[in-house]
Amino acid sequence: MTTVSTSGTNEPPAVPAGIPTPAGTERTGPGMGRVAVASCIGTTIEFYDFFIYGTAAALVFPTVFFPALGATAGTVASFATFAVAFIARPVGAMLFGHFGDRIGRKKTLVSTLLLMGVATLMIGLLPGADTIGVAAPILLVALRFLQGFAVGGEWAGATLLTAEYAPPGKRGKYAMFPQLGPALAFALSSGTFLFTGLALGDTNEAFLQYGWRIPFLFSIVLVAVGLYVRLAIEETPVFRAESAAAAASQEKRTLPFLDALRYQTKEILLGAGALAIMFAFFYMGTAYLTSYATTTLGFDRPFVLTVGILSSVVFGASIVFSALYSDRVGRRKVIMISCAFSVVWALVLFPLLDTGSPIAFVVGMMVTLAIFGIAYGPCGALLPEMFHTRYRYTGAGLAYNGAGVLGGAIPPIIAAPLAASFGGIAIGIMLAALGVLSIACTMALAETRDRAL
Repeated sequence: MTTVSTSGTNEPPAVPAGIPTPAGTERTGPGMGRVAVASCIGTTIEFYDFFIYGTAAALVFPTVFFPALGATAGTVASFATFAVAFIARPVGAMLFGHFGDRIGRKKTLVSTLLLMGVATLMIGLLPGADTIGVAAPILLVALRFLQGFAVGGEWAGATLLTAEYAPPGKRGKYAMFPQLGPALAFALSSGTFLFTGLALGDTNEAFLQYGWRIPFLFSIVLVAVGLYVRLAIEETPVFRAESAAAAASQEKRTLPFLDALRYQTKEILLGAGALAIMFAFFYMGTAYLTSYATTTLGFDRPFVLTVGILSSVVFGASIVFSALYSDRVGRRKVIMISCAFSVVWALVLFPLLDTGSPIAFVVGMMVTLAIFGIAYGPCGALLPEMFHTRYRYTGAGLAYNGAGVLGGAIPPIIAAPLAASFGGIAIGIMLAALGVLSIACTMALAETRDRAL
C-alpha cells in the first residue's frame, strides 16, 4: 500500500531511487491479461485516430484545406496543424491527469476514448476549403486540438493501468502492452489508406474528394470496440489503496497538478528532455517521411503506405524487445542506447534517402521507427515509476507530453522549410541536436526499475 504523509504538511513521501518493491504491494489481480489487452486496444484506437491525421496531412490536407498556398507552403501549413495536437497534449495531460488522480484511471480513460472518437469522426465529415472557405482550416485546427487533448490524457492512464497492476520484476513486460498501440495503429492507419486507394483504383481525384475520409469515419467502429473492452475492467489496486488511505487519514488533498510541480518538477523536466528525441523520430517515421517520399523522392502512394505497414512490424518488435530487456538491465540504460543511436542515425538518414533508392527508403523508415521503439518500450514503465501515486497520472502525463512538445511540435513546423532551404541534412542536424539534449537528460535520471509503486 502506498503510504500517505500525516505530518500535516501534505507533502507526499519521497520516492528515492533503489528501494525494492515489497512483496504483495503490486499484484496481478484476476484479470491481468484482460487489463493488458484493454490498455493495448485503447492506445491502438487512440493512435490510429492520431496517425490517420498524420498520413492525411502528408497526402491530402495541403490540397483539400490549403489549396491557395501552393505545394511547399501548403505542406508547412498542413504539418503546422499536425503540430497543434502536440501543443494540446500537455493541456490534456493536466486536465485528465487531475481526474485520473482523483476519480480513477478507468473512468478517465473512457472519457479520452470518447473525445478522440468524436473529434476524428468530425474531421472525416469536415468540408474542404473549396466548400466553406477559410472556416475549413480553422475547424480542422480546432478538431486537431481536441485529438491532441484526448491523447494527452490517454497515454498516462493506459500505462498506469498496466504498470499499477503489474507484479514485481515484470513492470516493463506489462507496461509494454499500451506501448504496442502506436505500432499496431501505424499498420492499421497505413493499411486503411492503402486499401482505400486501391479500392478507388488509386484515382487521385476520388481519393481527394472522399476516399481520404473513409479511415476517419471507420474509427467510430474501433471506438465502440474499445469502449466495450474498457468498461469491463476494474480500477487499479494501487489507486484503490491510495484512495482508501487518503480517506482514512482525512487528509486535505491539493490539486495533483500543483503537487506534481511542487515536489517533482525536476523529474517532469528531465523526463520530457530524455524522451524529446523519441518524439522527433516518432514524427519523422510516421508522418514526415511519408510526405518526403511522395513529394521529394517521387515514390507512389501505395509503395509508401506498404513500407509503413512493414515498418510497423519492426517498430513493434523493437518495443517488445526493449521493454522486456529493461526489466533486466533497467529503463535508463535502454533509453540511453536509443538516444545514442538517434544522434548517429539523424546525420545518416537524409543523405541515405536522397540517393533516391526505394531500398534506402525502406531501410530509412524501418531504422527510424526501430530507434524510436527502443526508447518507447521502457518509457511505459519508467514514467509511472518516477512519480508518487497521488499525482502519478498528472506527473507522468506532463513529462510524456512535454517531450511531445519538444520533439513532436517543433520539428513538423520547421522540417519542410529547412529541407527546402538547406536540404534534408539540415533536418538531420536538428534531430542530432535533440538527441544530444536527450542524452544529457537521460544521464541525469535515476534508475527506477526497483522502485515500489
